[in-house]
Amino acid sequence: MTWLDNPMVGFDTETTGISTTTDRIVTAAIITRTGADVTARTWLINPGVPIPERATEVHGITTAYAVEFGMSPPTALAEIADVLASALASGIPVVGFNAQYDLSILEAELARHGLPTLAQRLPGGIRPVVDPLVLDRHLDRYRRGKRKLIDMCGTYGVAVVADDLHAADADVLATLDLVHAIAARYPAVGAVELSDLHDQQVEAHRVWATEFSAWLRSKGTVDDLPSPAWPVSA
Repeated sequence: MTWLDNPMVGFDTETTGISTTTDRIVTAAIITRTGADVTARTWLINPGVPIPERATEVHGITTAYAVEFGMSPPTALAEIADVLASALASGIPVVGFNAQYDLSILEAELARHGLPTLAQRLPGGIRPVVDPLVLDRHLDRYRRGKRKLIDMCGTYGVAVVADDLHAADADVLATLDLVHAIAARYPAVGAVELSDLHDQQVEAHRVWATEFSAWLRSKGTVDDLPSPAWPVSA
């Protein structure tokens, strides 16, 4: 038995844009899974700012719909943070695809609304976190092609309906399946202790971000370089 047989808490957000510092969370999903036992909770949030059409095209939520049916950000964000902090404090891994983005925007949102952040709630740090994107970049670093969630599900044989993705709950379920698929291909992922796996991902992401930033600079790009900090960007 490994940590793969124990509870995992999947987390994903859909947002107003791609900036972790200025954009806002529109929907969020947290799914707890232990074997075949699955419990899910979702949030629709009125972000308090207009939702750009480009973001609506991705997740389907309009400004009018969020205003009419969405929760207030402080209420929803506090609930989300409570669930995640409780899991992490108990040693249950939080699983997210490109988790750095979702955790970073959540931390920014909590701070924006004067709520305790995960970092403030967890003296031992925001850990353990498992990110299949970080794992895949490290374990198969020279594979060509895109590494979006839909692409990686194809690579690892995870069955998904493409039209369902970009809904937070569908993305979480696909991500949880993807972790198991990666571990099946690379058994060392499941054999290592969660704490060690977290630390390995910290280093793997740092190496990738440093090397990718150097490549971007060589092409003349100097803005919006990836942060080497993980699982929350600096």
